Amino acid sequence: MSNGEIVAGFLAPHPPHLVYAENPPQNEPRAEGGWEQLRWAYEQARASLDALKPDVLLVHSPHWITQVGHHFLGVPHLSGKSVDPIFPNLFRYRFELDIDVDLAQACCDEGRKLGLVTKMMRNPNFRVDYGTITTLHMVRPQWDIPVVGISANNTPYHLNTKEGQGEMDLLGRATREAIRKTGRRAVLLASNTLSHWHFHEEPSLPEDMSKEHPERYDGYKWDVRMIDLMRKGQMKEVFELLPQFIDEAFAEVKSGAFTWMHAAMGYPQLAGKLHGYGTVIGTGNAVIEWNLEEAGLSSLEPVTQRSLSPA
Repeated sequence: MSNGEIVAGFLAPHPPHLVYAENPPQNEPRAEGGWEQLRWAYEQARASLDALKPDVLLVHSPHWITQVGHHFLGVPHLSGKSVDPIFPNLFRYRFELDIDVDLAQACCDEGRKLGLVTKMMRNPNFRVDYGTITTLHMVRPQWDIPVVGISANNTPYHLNTKEGQGEMDLLGRATREAIRKTGRRAVLLASNTLSHWHFHEEPSLPEDMSKEHPERYDGYKWDVRMIDLMRKGQMKEVFELLPQFIDEAFAEVKSGAFTWMHAAMGYPQLAGKLHGYGTVIGTGNAVIEWNLEEAGLSSLEPVTQRSLSPA
C-alpha cells in the first residue's frame, strides 16, 4: 500500500444559518436567503474539493463534546435528525453519512500511542452534532464522500491554552500518521469560527442582512489581522499570536480544530486561499483553503516527534 496523502485543509466554520439559507431538502425550516458572502465562499471551496477528489473528509467539530478523551465516529453508516439546541428554528436536519471506520480506528490507535485518551463511538443510533453536519454539508452537499468525525474533548478549556493546544498538536500528529499508514487521500476540515462574540437576541427575520454586522469591533480587527497573516503564508506568526487571539477575541479556534489540522498538515508555511469572510449573528467566519497538493506538500513520510512544529 502506498503512503497516504493530505491533499488540502480547510478552515470551514459551521454556523447553521448557512444551511438554513440554502434551503436544502434535508432541512425543515425555509429561508429567504442570507449570508451570501459565506455561502458563495463555500461554493468556491466545493469546486476546489471536487478537483481534489479525496477518498475521505476528516472533520473536527467543537460541538461534539466529550469530557473524557478524543472520540471517533465508529459506525459504518449513520442517519437521523440533528437539531441545533440554540437555533432549532433554523436547523432541523435529516442526515445520512458513511464513515471510514478503518481510518477512524487508525486515528484512535495512533492517538493512544502518543499518550492521548481515545475511544471509538460505536452507538448505531448516535445523533451527529450540528457542527459536523453543517461543515460537511457546506463543503460537500452531495454527501458522497466517506467521513471521519472527531470530537472536541475540551482540553483547551479545562487546561491552560498552551497545554490544550499541545494536546491538539498530538491529535494532529496521530491523524497524519493514520492517514499515511492507511493510504488514504484525505482532506481535513477545521470546523471553527474565528472571533466568537455574538448577538444575544435574534432578529424577527433571521436572514435580514440589514441586521448582520460584527458584534465587536475589536473582534473584527483581530479576525482581519489573523486572516491577513494566513493569506500571506505567515503561519509561524499566526501560531505565535494564537493564544492572544483566543483570549482577546473569544476565538472559537480555542477548541482546537485549527491546531489539529495544521499539525496534521505538518505546519506548512503556506499561504491560505481566502474564499470569503463574513459575520453570522456577529461572529467572524472565514472559509480558507490550504492546498497542499498544489504546493507539492501532500506526501506523507514517517516523522519524529520533533520534526513538525509551527516554526
